[in-house]
Amino acid sequence: MAIMLCGCGRTDVKKEGSESTQEETAETLSQGKESWWLKRREGNQPPEVSDHVDLSKYDAYYIDPKVSKKKKCIYLTFDCGYENGFTPKILDILKKQKATAAFFVTKPFIRENPDLVKRMKKEGHVVGNHTVHHKSMPSLSDRDNKQEILDCAEYCKEATGYEMDQFIRPPMGEYSEESLALTKKLGYKTIFWSMAYVDFKVDDQPGKEFVIKHFNEYAHNGAIPLLHNVSQSNAEALEDVIKQLRKKGFEFLSLKKLPNY
Repeated sequence: MAIMLCGCGRTDVKKEGSESTQEETAETLSQGKESWWLKRREGNQPPEVSDHVDLSKYDAYYIDPKVSKKKKCIYLTFDCGYENGFTPKILDILKKQKATAAFFVTKPFIRENPDLVKRMKKEGHVVGNHTVHHKSMPSLSDRDNKQEILDCAEYCKEATGYEMDQFIRPPMGEYSEESLALTKKLGYKTIFWSMAYVDFKVDDQPGKEFVIKHFNEYAHNGAIPLLHNVSQSNAEALEDVIKQLRKKGFEFLSLKKLPNY
């Protein structure tokens, strides 16, 4: 069964104001909306995923493409649209366990929680771009997408004194060839995911034991899990998940360690 957290399929979108890239003109790039999806595989194997686009052309990742068979690794990532009281606990656990993660933040999150963003940076985590307004990127022109990305990064510097790391997670996992080409042109690596579950519904949480079981069954070498900072279940399970994965030989790596294609 395919896991489609944000929907799946193709919607043709006609937009104005799109800029061309150095390699390809806007006319040759698809503007059709895609939604990232995955189909889980048992036995701690990487999932089947969307294959509409060659991710390597656009510096886009859902998994470490060059994992070593001798050493297992995993890249924890959290999407942060707003604060629900659990991010400090998540950071406390990561610090205690000496594990690194990436946090993809929106401009409103930065504005409302500058000290949390400062702490993320001070403690060695990646702070990535989740845009200003969390809009579907393929529904916007290149000009508007560029503004969404650059304004978020500029505000991060202004509000915290720290530069935003050049990694981006497309809101809702929605993308097009054109939007991927733009983010690459702006110097960003796009980060999708190879593990996910419904953790973002704050009033309908999966529970601590579900999270632990999910990682036990589906964590794989080179995994990039999608987590949400608003999840109580994630906050309650994180320490056990880290300990469990370390016993299995996993190392927690920063997205900065992702190899080039």
